[in-house]
Amino acid sequence: MRYESQKIAQNFYTFAVLLFLVQVLVGIIAALQFIWPDFFPLKFNIIRDLHINALVVWLLMGLMGATYYVVPEESQSELWSIPLAKFQFWATVVAVTAVVLGYIWMGFDPQANKFIAGTLLLNEGREYIEAPRWADWLIALSVILFLLNNFMTMYKSKRWTGIQGTLLGGLTFLALMYLPGMFYSKSMVKDQYWWWWVIHLWVEGAWEVIAGALLAFMLMKVTNVERHVVERWMYIEVALVLFTGILGTGHHYYWIGTPRYWLWVGGIFSALEPIPLLVMVWDAFRTTRTHRVVSNRLGLFYATSHAIFNFVGAGLWGVIHTLPQVNKWTHGTQITTAHGHLAFYGAYVLLVMSMIYITLPLIRGAENFNTSRGYRSFWWMTISMIFIVLTLTGAGMVQTYMERLVGLDYVTVKANYNLWFWIFRAIFGLGFLYGVTLFVIDFFKLGREPVEAVATEPSETTV
Repeated sequence: MRYESQKIAQNFYTFAVLLFLVQVLVGIIAALQFIWPDFFPLKFNIIRDLHINALVVWLLMGLMGATYYVVPEESQSELWSIPLAKFQFWATVVAVTAVVLGYIWMGFDPQANKFIAGTLLLNEGREYIEAPRWADWLIALSVILFLLNNFMTMYKSKRWTGIQGTLLGGLTFLALMYLPGMFYSKSMVKDQYWWWWVIHLWVEGAWEVIAGALLAFMLMKVTNVERHVVERWMYIEVALVLFTGILGTGHHYYWIGTPRYWLWVGGIFSALEPIPLLVMVWDAFRTTRTHRVVSNRLGLFYATSHAIFNFVGAGLWGVIHTLPQVNKWTHGTQITTAHGHLAFYGAYVLLVMSMIYITLPLIRGAENFNTSRGYRSFWWMTISMIFIVLTLTGAGMVQTYMERLVGLDYVTVKANYNLWFWIFRAIFGLGFLYGVTLFVIDFFKLGREPVEAVATEPSETTV
């Protein structure tokens, strides 16, 4: 760690890691409720809200933490305002905690979600962006303060790099794409049209741009590859992401009442979306094979795994059901759920974890640290996630056939034909929870427990 203000990243990482554990715990509860609907006092709709919103928030906090580490290093300057960063952190923690408590309150007392000043107090009810309007404004304020702090750090240093510029651009894009979710149209078609700007252009636009910048930084950090090389490939990846991802939004417009040309636009550009993800995989392997001296094997392992599973989960598992000829049968089934789980795990969970494993040892001044838990955590999570995704894909195939072709109703298929899929999903979910628990333990112990003396020289690897 070169700058004292980079320590602020650890605050964001800590909250992100705890939310990650909460997200997986409520995910296990949701999986069990598919088998026993009355398993938990809070009903499935509230548990699902907590599961999805915790995912979004912990990843966002992790990306903010990563940014607070990267920007000072790239700017070769201390952060513009450490007090502002701390205020932004605690304000975000308080706002998120209040939203979570509001969801739980509404779960026990649905009538508490009242209209106040024209908006619902606890939950707006819009899928994935359920946060009430007062929380929207607080989140927007947090992001504005975050962007201001990082922009002023770059501005005062007078040093601009491609990585920090791309990172700031992706974060600005993310902030702007939150705005369409803050107004509501009485036309369901129009509302869904703008709603997808938030959902799709976050995860398949802004976040992928951020991922490209962070992947370039990580490869440069652990392999000492030359900056101009990683930045050149970063520009190619980001350009392809924006070219395919923006118009790829069209695959969400097939069946909501929009013009038929979206079938063509969405189909063609969705088919092209795996290309930039494949380029990221190639870039990661090209870099590691060319520069074999690695300062952090575990960090590089996670970064490379992120590139691979980003391609598999977001790319391949997405494209298999986004063509309109297929999507008209599979839309809204468990196949979509399978894609979502593997895509988020590969594209963003492993991204944040790789940044933590690369930067946290530097923040804590740990030249050497025990990597065994990090590897065990990865394999428990990854193998469990693969089986979760295969289980959900199988359930989706059965669901598509039984509901869309045979004509059986959803509950009949869920209760009779997909029961064993739900049982297996819960079992593999417990395996994933064990992997996350190992990661949480490792996060708090990394650099704080004695390790056997090892050589401090960077080692060669063929990752």
